[in-house]
Amino acid sequence: VQLQASGGGLVQAGGSLRLSCAASLASGNILSIGTMAWYRQSPGKERELVAQIISGGTTNYPDSVKGRFTMSKDNSENTVYLQMNNLKPEDTAVYYCNADRVFRVVGGVGAYESMLWGQGTQVTVSS
Repeated sequence: VQLQASGGGLVQAGGSLRLSCAASLASGNILSIGTMAWYRQSPGKERELVAQIISGGTTNYPDSVKGRFTMSKDNSENTVYLQMNNLKPEDTAVYYCNADRVFRVVGGVGAYESMLWGQGTQVTVSS
């Protein structure tokens, strides 16, 4: 299973961006995905959680982005989104999507894959 993140870019402070992360499989089917999340990491800092959505749809956000970021998912497309509004320069970072557990069937055999990461997408907010 691969996670493909997209949607980053350069935006002025106060602007908006929408990130996408799609889970895909070269062959076989994805039957379920557990918790998905967006993390970010800027130079010299540790990777931090910015949004999380559990399989039932409940979302969680740290105070730093609460009220500005919204995470959603489309189960039919195995895709999650991160709508980021009122962006600030301190939001500048590489954003990574994560899935804690994915159940897939390949060649009639089911198996879990755990702790999957997307490749990261750069978000730059200018002041």
